[in-house]
Amino acid sequence: QVQLVESGGGLVQAGGSLRLSCAASGRTLSSYAMGWFRQAAGKERERVATINWSGGTTYYAGSVKGRFTISRDNAVNTVYLQMNSLKPEDTAVYYCAADQVVFAPVYTYWGQGTQVTVSS
Repeated sequence: QVQLVESGGGLVQAGGSLRLSCAASGRTLSSYAMGWFRQAAGKERERVATINWSGGTTYYAGSVKGRFTISRDNAVNTVYLQMNSLKPEDTAVYYCAADQVVFAPVYTYWGQGTQVTVSS
């Protein structure tokens, strides 16, 4: 079992930045690929970014490429999502997730989510 806890969400103006963190416990994070997903009100959950176990391979949704950066520090069992140049359409609940397969269609372990609100 892996427990995930997100933090760092909040309210920010358009053009601003936020850094989300996801702390893992239960098992060493280095065994898992990690992902950030988001779900806006009334919309389906969207895969935002993923990173493989070593951090050597990343994926970004087209809507965030060039603005968001996913990274991980396996020594402290934490994954990050640096979000720059935020837009109102980035407003959503952001979830951290873990799976043994980086391109798994549905990740196995999920955090409770953190709200990100971008005002115009």
